[in-house]
Amino acid sequence: MSRSVSWIVATTISVVLISFSVTTSRTQELHEQLDAVVKQYLAAHPDFVGEIVKDYVIRHPDIFMNVLVDSLKRQPAAIAAPDTNANPTAATGPADAIKKNASSLFGSAHQVTLGNPDGNVTMVEFFDYNCGFCKGALPAMLTLLGDDPKLKVVLKEWPILGPGSLEAARVAVAVRMQDEGKYLAFHRKLLSDPGPANKEKALAAAASAGLDLARLQRDMESDEVQATIDEDSALARAVGINGTPGYVIGDAVVPGAVGVAALKDQIAAARVRAN
Repeated sequence: MSRSVSWIVATTISVVLISFSVTTSRTQELHEQLDAVVKQYLAAHPDFVGEIVKDYVIRHPDIFMNVLVDSLKRQPAAIAAPDTNANPTAATGPADAIKKNASSLFGSAHQVTLGNPDGNVTMVEFFDYNCGFCKGALPAMLTLLGDDPKLKVVLKEWPILGPGSLEAARVAVAVRMQDEGKYLAFHRKLLSDPGPANKEKALAAAASAGLDLARLQRDMESDEVQATIDEDSALARAVGINGTPGYVIGDAVVPGAVGVAALKDQIAAARVRAN
């Protein structure tokens, strides 16, 4: 256990023990003091909780799954009767929504295209640079690009995790506008860097990929950047994607970081359906 973790745990235990021997008002005061101390520490160390949670989930996946299952059990109405107004694909199905939006999903002038542009199956990925699961899913996408010469991969910016995500997405679109051939190097660098993504991190990743930063900063304010982000957001909602990463493979929606094996299975199934 790190010194920081030990300090917080020790402080918390001390307050809990003291609270058994003092009045209710004093207990409340101690709780407020602890809350202030912890908030002050976390404000100065914003990555601290994320690292703890990540480490805990890796070490105790069974507990994480139990919490997730319990959370789902507490929302039976949402599972049994989805809101068709919020999710237009609930009534028609994702295949119909994908078909209706196929030109923008698979061949938009605003998208990034990797792999074989004439591939017989297209995998579209909606992602956010601050999404930990997107970071974890990056190797799967790179493996697919290397293993499948008939696969077309389309990347869609969907910055849903705060201002830093939006800043990073704006830089990313400007990278595509300037030199799509350098986008993958930029994309890999930004998704691989630890800590939260924002404009500063994105520009540093762009610099490492050899982009013109002065031009990037101008292009970030262009109508093309906003049009790209608006289109990607509208497409995600239209086909019923509710989080990142979210994939469209052929005529199916695949939610979450399912791993390379599952993605390969979906791609194979899409090829069968297409024939």
